[in-house]
Amino acid sequence: MKRVFLIVLDSCGIGNAPDSKDFDDEGANTFLTISKSDKFNIDTLTSIGFTHIDGLSYLNKGELKSRVARLTEKSKGKDTTIGHWEIAGVVSEKPLPVFPDGFPQEILEELSRKTGRGVLCNKAYSGTEVIKDYGEEHLKTGSLIVYTSADSVFQIAAHESIVPPEKLYEYCRIARDILKGDFGVGRVIARPFEGEYPFKRTPRRHDFSLEPPKETMLDRLKEKGFDVIGVGKINDIFAGKGLTEFVYTENNTDGMNKTAEYQKKAFNGLCFVNLVDFDMLYGHRNDIDGYANALTEFDKWLKGFIENMNSDDVLMITADHGCDPGFRGTDHSRECVPFLVYGEKIAPENEGTINGYDYISKCVENLLGTKN
Repeated sequence: MKRVFLIVLDSCGIGNAPDSKDFDDEGANTFLTISKSDKFNIDTLTSIGFTHIDGLSYLNKGELKSRVARLTEKSKGKDTTIGHWEIAGVVSEKPLPVFPDGFPQEILEELSRKTGRGVLCNKAYSGTEVIKDYGEEHLKTGSLIVYTSADSVFQIAAHESIVPPEKLYEYCRIARDILKGDFGVGRVIARPFEGEYPFKRTPRRHDFSLEPPKETMLDRLKEKGFDVIGVGKINDIFAGKGLTEFVYTENNTDGMNKTAEYQKKAFNGLCFVNLVDFDMLYGHRNDIDGYANALTEFDKWLKGFIENMNSDDVLMITADHGCDPGFRGTDHSRECVPFLVYGEKIAPENEGTINGYDYISKCVENLLGTKN
């Protein structure tokens, strides 16, 4: 029985992407920014060699006990969907479409016709600000708050007392069906909120992604009879493709707890984990201390996880893009990402800088015996 635990620290980039200028992200470095916070402590990661990764020379070096590398992205994008697809072996030659000025009227009219509800906003907006600015009108009219960001997303916010989450998910499935071809955004996202002004988003967010355009490592592992478990957003990111089992999570703590539960179970294959709070709660909100503290909490949890690893278990840690909380704006940043492989049978090595997040899929498939 061989188990690979692949954990994505969502948005935890390490800067220095060679093409960052093409994305107007020169100077963005998520890890460097949060490392300056008093809340930052990564003793566990340091103890297994994480800080030997290229570009982390500003951090203290521990003993190199892992295989580590810095990865650059091949795909033409810097969002969650494209990042995870590349991790799973699919490189995107074209970026997913973005709509910084809002969506075409015909898209909104079709959504209104099929849901029976009007549409508010239709602009690029902060998720917390949009419910403050449009929440009261939404409560009065029942119209859906539709907004986007610099990423390839179509987001629908609704108060749970007006549109229950299951109904909101139904509306998002309708939107997902509408948004194809030139309008095929990476994700349609349900954003339920509750309470009174200024309102509060609930953890019942749900993402509806495009299906990956090609076979991923998840498909190949599943076809070979391996268990392929998704924790957190993984099922949504891959539109359910290639998984044998999945669980959603409410936050990082829940994600770490559920990963620890899977560690206690007998399975043969991959447990693919996304911890989204780094990105959603801290990167996009420019909360440097919050981000640093979240990484510190992960590091504390990781100590126990490592202690409970079996002799054949392999731990992999990476990220899908950057979201520097100290950089201009609130959007994702084009950055390199860390890659660490740890286990009793993994020979320590610094592999330098490697082009392509898809190197991760090759490593997973080599370990499990399903080479591309």
